[in-house]
Amino acid sequence: MSLVGLMWANLFRKPTRTVLTLASVTVAFLLFVLLRSISAAFDSGLAVTATERLVVVPKYSQVDDLPYAQKQQILSIEGVNGITHTSWFGGTYQDPKNFFAKFPVDPLSYFDLHPELDLEPADALQRFARERTAAVVDKGLMETYQWHIGDVIPIQGTIYGKADGTRLWEFQIVGQFSENGESSNFPLFLFHYEYFKEAAAFGGDSVGNWVVRLDVPDRADEIAQKIDALFENSSDPTKTATEDEFNRQFARQLGDMGFITTVIMAAVFFTIVLLTGNTMSQALRERIPELAVLKTLGFPDGTVFVMVLGEAILLCLVGGVIGVGLAFSISRGLAEALEGIFGSFATTPVFAIEAIVLSAVIGLIIGLIPALNAQRLAIADALRR
Repeated sequence: MSLVGLMWANLFRKPTRTVLTLASVTVAFLLFVLLRSISAAFDSGLAVTATERLVVVPKYSQVDDLPYAQKQQILSIEGVNGITHTSWFGGTYQDPKNFFAKFPVDPLSYFDLHPELDLEPADALQRFARERTAAVVDKGLMETYQWHIGDVIPIQGTIYGKADGTRLWEFQIVGQFSENGESSNFPLFLFHYEYFKEAAAFGGDSVGNWVVRLDVPDRADEIAQKIDALFENSSDPTKTATEDEFNRQFARQLGDMGFITTVIMAAVFFTIVLLTGNTMSQALRERIPELAVLKTLGFPDGTVFVMVLGEAILLCLVGGVIGVGLAFSISRGLAEALEGIFGSFATTPVFAIEAIVLSAVIGLIIGLIPALNAQRLAIADALRR
C-alpha cells in the first residue's frame, strides 16, 4: 500500500467522525467560494465608472428628490457640458422577488452621457425618445425573463401610483443595451421620463439625482464644490461626488461586502481549525501504540511525521475540492437569481485555486503539532500506554 493509501485508510478508521469532519470542511470551502464570488460581483458594480461624470444627490437623504428646475442652473456652471437624471421608481414585476432597478430617464441625454452602453437595434434610441410608453432593457434582464423586442411588460407601482388612481404601469420594450456585448454590472430597466411625468400621481416635477458630465475630469472636485455651493442655502441642498465615490458611498450603505465576507470566513475557518485539529489530536491519541509499532518495525521518524501531517492535509484538500465543486454547481443557479442585482456574478477558476491552496495551508496548520508529537514519540513510553 502506498503512503497516500495508508493515510486515507487511517482517516477512515473512524468513518463517522471523518465523514462529519469532511462535511464541515466542505461546507466551509463552499461558503468561501460563494462569498468570494458575491463580493467580487458586488465590487464589479463599482468598477465601471467614468472619470468625467459627477453624481448630484440630495444632501441629507437619498430618498428625497431634487427639483427639475436645478437642471439649467447646473448646466450654467463653467466646465459642465452635459446633464441627465435618474429616479428610483420601485415597482414589482409579477412577483416581489423579481428584483431589478427601474429608472425613468430622458432617453437622449441618458445615452449621450453613458456612451459605454451599446443600444440595439439601430432605431432603438429614436423609438425610445419618440414613443411614450417605450422602454429599453439590459441584455441580462432580457435573457433572465425571456423578454423580446415588442413585449409589453406590466410593472405594479409600489412607490408611484398613477394620476388616474391605478398602479399598473405598462411599457413596451423597443431595445436592449449592453456593455461590450455583456450584461451591465447593474442591470437596469429604463423607461421614458416624460411618460412618468405625465402619468404619475406625484413626483413628476422632480428627479432622484443628476448625472453631470465635465469638460475636464481633473476639475471634478472644483465643480462638485460649485454645484453644492449653488444650492447650499436653498430648500434642496445637494451633495456632489464623482461617480466612483458615489457608487462606493451607496455600497457602504448596503454594507462593506469585503469586511462582511472576511468576518464570516474568519469565524468559519476558526471553527474548522478547532474542529479538525481536535479530530486529528484525538486520532493521534488513539493510534499511539500503533505508531510505536511502526517505529519498532523500522519506520523513520520523518516518515511518521509525513504520514500524520499528510492525513490532515489530505482531509482538508478533499473537503476543499468537494466544496469547490459544489460551489461551481450552485453558482449557476445563483447567477440567475442574482442577475437583477449583479450582472456579472460568476465563480471563477481563481477562486477555486485560492480555496484549494487555502485548504492545503489549513491542513498544514492543523496537522503540524500532531505530526511533531508523533515524530517525537518514544517507543518505550508509547508501548506502555
